[in-house]
Amino acid sequence: MSIQLIVGLGNPGAEYVDTRHNVGAWFVEALAARGGDTLRSETKFRGVVAKTTAFNKPCWLLNPSTYMNESGQSVIAMALFYKIPPQSILVVHDELDFPAGTIRIKASGGHGGHNGLRDITRHLKTNEFYRLRIGIGHPGDKDRVTPYVLGRPSRSDHQKILQSIDEGLMAVDDLIAGSFQKAFQFLHSV
Repeated sequence: MSIQLIVGLGNPGAEYVDTRHNVGAWFVEALAARGGDTLRSETKFRGVVAKTTAFNKPCWLLNPSTYMNESGQSVIAMALFYKIPPQSILVVHDELDFPAGTIRIKASGGHGGHNGLRDITRHLKTNEFYRLRIGIGHPGDKDRVTPYVLGRPSRSDHQKILQSIDEGLMAVDDLIAGSFQKAFQFLHSV
């Protein structure tokens, strides 16, 4: 088993591009740029799509163009079309429970209140997909979470997030190749 689809979560529109909630989309954009791949709009997948390779294995990249709470529509459309099982999907998303600059991989689990994960789980009818969690920090009060995730990170936090994205990019080839243990060890040691 290897990763065949990497999904970057975020919200569409210029007002959300630089927000904390879009760090998953930042990751996929950086991954596409690293490989010289161009993300192109695909209406049938309700997102922007590219294809990359690692160790001669193909992997699809997807940034849904739906709002976060409808991400599952885009993911299921692509998974069904290319016959990609949930266990071969990596969803990259913002993580409130980690400080900015922390990045970790997780094999499965609950949605933890994340609306994008909730909708993907609902559409795939399973929570058995990988997650790459990019820390954005927490505002300290649950009542401030929505404006916080929809806000821009400080310059310092932005730099830390970009550094964690670079670290995640170093593990992607192993994930596409199916070397999960190697990727886990690397990401949990940085």
